[in-house]
Amino acid sequence: MQNIFLTIDASTIDWSRAQFALTAIYHWLFVPLTLGLAVIMGIAETCYYRTRKRFWKEVAKFWQKLFGVNFAMGVATGIILEFEFGTNWSNYSWFVGDIFGAPLAIEGIVAFFMESTFVAVMYFGWNKVSRGFHLASTWLTGLGATISAWWILVANAWMQAPVGCEFNPDTMRHEMVDFWAVAFSPFAVGKFFHTVVSSWIIGAAFVVGVSSWYLLKRREQKLAVESIKIAAAVGLIAALGAAFTGHVSGQQVAQSQPMKLAAMEALYRGGTDQGLTAVAWVSPFSQPDYQSEAHPPLQIEMPYALSIMATDDPHGFVPGICDLLDGYTRPDGTQEPSVEVKMARGREAIAALAAYRKAKAERAADHELAPLRATLAADMPYFGYGYIRERSEVVPYVPVCFWAFRIMVGLGCLFILFFAVMAAVAYRWPRLLMRRHDMTALPAWHYWMAIGMVPLAYIASESGWLVAEFGRQPWTIQDMLPTWAAVSDLHSSSVIITFLLFLLLFTTMLVVEINILFKQIKQGPGTALNEK
Repeated sequence: MQNIFLTIDASTIDWSRAQFALTAIYHWLFVPLTLGLAVIMGIAETCYYRTRKRFWKEVAKFWQKLFGVNFAMGVATGIILEFEFGTNWSNYSWFVGDIFGAPLAIEGIVAFFMESTFVAVMYFGWNKVSRGFHLASTWLTGLGATISAWWILVANAWMQAPVGCEFNPDTMRHEMVDFWAVAFSPFAVGKFFHTVVSSWIIGAAFVVGVSSWYLLKRREQKLAVESIKIAAAVGLIAALGAAFTGHVSGQQVAQSQPMKLAAMEALYRGGTDQGLTAVAWVSPFSQPDYQSEAHPPLQIEMPYALSIMATDDPHGFVPGICDLLDGYTRPDGTQEPSVEVKMARGREAIAALAAYRKAKAERAADHELAPLRATLAADMPYFGYGYIRERSEVVPYVPVCFWAFRIMVGLGCLFILFFAVMAAVAYRWPRLLMRRHDMTALPAWHYWMAIGMVPLAYIASESGWLVAEFGRQPWTIQDMLPTWAAVSDLHSSSVIITFLLFLLLFTTMLVVEINILFKQIKQGPGTALNEK
């Protein structure tokens, strides 16, 4: 692996990253709606179980029908995504497969089979099993999807902040030494809750949007109003939860991935008493000159907010891009080395590993291997830096991180307001203001506004993933393995062909899903509901 970044064509790396990003983006169009609709349909069926009213049964069946269409598409793209680890990222899979493969295997064996079992009962068990068992199956289908998300996010969180592993020089692989540290790392827990509640926002926005279309067309009005009541409450709780879990995730990023935080904030030179940038001019088309600029032009910030977000202390120290490149002294007095020092120590680790492997092959005595093991153990935290060619490579692309973060946060605040207003109108609170109007008698633009919130929910969700993944660059695994040392040694033409095929396939699948969803929505619940 020592010279792998010299032998693999740069275009292969770029196209492999593009193909994985394409698959992940399309996959994530389906997953959050699955997680969000699972909650809505579960609540609707719970209402049926408690009231025994046929109306609620038809409401639950209607949303389950839309859930099923989306669920099938998500499974198809997810399978392809996992295969790409072996095809396009074989060095990555070989280097850390013992760790990364475990949560994915559990996801496939436990969560996926759990979903598959109970989703069958949910769709085909009406009037064949008891109401209680059917209700349990509906909730367990959603729980299975959520558990599936848990293990996938455990794997992703480990890439962001690797824990519970040790490098074995005899096998040249990282091996898991603490399963529970990997499965329940603070980064994994924070990422899971933030991702799941964010998915509930998409599900709630989708239900409000579909229901608003019915109200706009003066159809299925009772179904629409009652569904909006459920979705507005779920959406408001989820939007507030996303704000809280986002704060927790921000603190974890500050501790484990300070360069990502600096890129998100376009923080070139850090310090104490740092303000959170509200707006600034960061060109979306080029990397800023962070070495010579003190801060972005036209910057407006909220005083002390970044220090509070990162450290819970308004006077806390937050390093900037240049601090992380040049090295700095932490508040506790310890020294963070410069990138050049990390690169040197990383190359020493690579050299020590090569010498160890050679000595091992020559059957050297243990006392001869001991110094090489000691050197390797001391420098292993910087192993990945040995593949860095110049220090600018460890700086993520600031424009994407900066603007995607602001889109995510700005739309998150908008959704708190949106769901609060929708809940107030749906529940007619305060009654003094709402006594002349309800959800069925609003101007048309209100309904169009609610429909327009659906794509905004997806934009906010995808922006969050852009921050998470672009902010980690150039690392496939943070500080451990850069992308050019993780990719498979393929010819770029092979990756380009499969990229174009996947683009055509996934786009076709998306068009088909949207077409089916629109037909099902236009058809409606298929049963005359009591509109009184």
